[in-house]
Amino acid sequence: MSAGTPSSAGRSTSAPQKKAADDGFDWPDIQGALSKLDEEVGELHQAVQDGANVAEELGDVLFAAVKAARFAGVDPEDALNAACEKFIRRYGAVEQGARDRGVSVSDLTLEEMTGLWNAAK
Repeated sequence: MSAGTPSSAGRSTSAPQKKAADDGFDWPDIQGALSKLDEEVGELHQAVQDGANVAEELGDVLFAAVKAARFAGVDPEDALNAACEKFIRRYGAVEQGARDRGVSVSDLTLEEMTGLWNAAK
């Protein structure tokens, strides 16, 4: 990596991609980024099946998702934080549903949990 390209430590997830794009190393539109994301998800499936290189392939999926976010004009860190908040809200509804039934979440069947989850959407 050249001196003008920052290392991965201590910077935004999209910084190296922005540098590459500024240098012209990028797809012309979001379709290329989405195709790459699909490709990387397929490689993750294969890695999980093989039981090898899962962390590397998951990293590639996340990196490709960040590129798609950049093309879509979405801050990937903001999007991830929003997804986490949505999960927390929905799981809270699952917990409340269990309390309303007088049981713990672990006493619910997966079908019951999924029903409470879907009701919170």
